[in-house]
Amino acid sequence: QLVESGGGLVQPGGSLNLSCTASGRTFSNYAVGWFRQAPGEEREFVGAINWSGFTTYTAGSVKGRFTISRDNAKNTAYLQMVSLKPEDTAVYYCAAHAGYGDAYVKVFEYEYNYWGQGTEVTVSS
Repeated sequence: QLVESGGGLVQPGGSLNLSCTASGRTFSNYAVGWFRQAPGEEREFVGAINWSGFTTYTAGSVKGRFTISRDNAKNTAYLQMVSLKPEDTAVYYCAAHAGYGDAYVKVFEYEYNYWGQGTEVTVSS
């Protein structure tokens, strides 16, 4: 089970830190991805981190503003967002897939088996 938290309302230029906490499985065996879905839009890939945290990848639209990390001891992955823009408004989801030992990350929704319920982020003045 994956549970996101940390969403909310923030002004443009502000920051938010999202968390994705896992239970029920050995968290360090899984890679984690972050996706988002804006109103009326398809869900899109934001970024991902491999099982160890050594490899991360973020989409071009958020590169340099969003950072992904994880703490396997806390069964939690994080999405740190700075310099937020109104176009970052969306429901943010974390997802996971088995990937122990993988040096790479995956970017497509269908590659992820487990999903959280989402947390809403609104960037508005």
